[in-house]
Amino acid sequence: MHQILKQFHLLVQTLRVNIYLPEVLKMVKEYKVIWVQKNHGVIMPDANKTSMLNSLVGAAFGAAGQRCMALSTAVFVGEAKNWLPELKSRAENLQVNAGHIPNTDVGPVISPEAKNKIHSLIQSGIDEGAKILLDGRNISVPGYEKGNFVGPTILTDVKPHMKCYTEEIFGPVLVCLTADTLDEALDIINSNPYGNGTAIFTTNGATARKFTHEVQCGNVGVNVPIPVPLPMFSFTGTRGSFLGQNHFYGKQGYHFFTELKTVTQLWKESDATDTKAAVSMPVMR
Repeated sequence: MHQILKQFHLLVQTLRVNIYLPEVLKMVKEYKVIWVQKNHGVIMPDANKTSMLNSLVGAAFGAAGQRCMALSTAVFVGEAKNWLPELKSRAENLQVNAGHIPNTDVGPVISPEAKNKIHSLIQSGIDEGAKILLDGRNISVPGYEKGNFVGPTILTDVKPHMKCYTEEIFGPVLVCLTADTLDEALDIINSNPYGNGTAIFTTNGATARKFTHEVQCGNVGVNVPIPVPLPMFSFTGTRGSFLGQNHFYGKQGYHFFTELKTVTQLWKESDATDTKAAVSMPVMR
């Protein structure tokens, strides 16, 4: 295998890759790995409430929360926390069903093991003192009672030391923290080991500028809940969410999959007349 594997590009959602990755990296000279994420959304009190609530619900629970850019963590700054009841109302109106059924908003998670892990992390949050504003663990879908369904779930009063915050849940679960100021919200995000993506919801340009300059994440959105860059730009996750030399797609992706070759040539109309060889660095004559 080591004779044919020149480059290695991997997108994973689990720290178990640590078991295998060191051996793989011994075989390659170039690699990039995009892995564990904990994407934060900061909600400022001056945000456009309706747009923010729609964005947050869609980004947290769409695709059953099983996408690398899901907005799985919300940090409500100041009075923004008063919007939590409306957030709950919108989330509990989402339709949970099999993915091929029309008007389904939230489909099943990928496996029974994923469902059990999600349930376990929700319970760990409750055990550590978080409050469950919306519980989707006991949902039953008619005709698919044995399906791997988890309904939209919202945990509030979450603290950074809790397991439901430190681990990627990778399901339709939104964990909610509070902060008194934007600086405190930034401290929460920048203290987290992962730096894949983040977003801020605000109508204040100065607030947005401060956030985009100081937050330590690679993909940053302003009033954009899932800030996946367009293909001409690179997907720029950082810190614990990325390992390697170059990011994928965009210019960095192009360079990653390109092996440079330089060809130096000399052509003359006639043969050389000097019979003495030049022993210094060759030059054009």
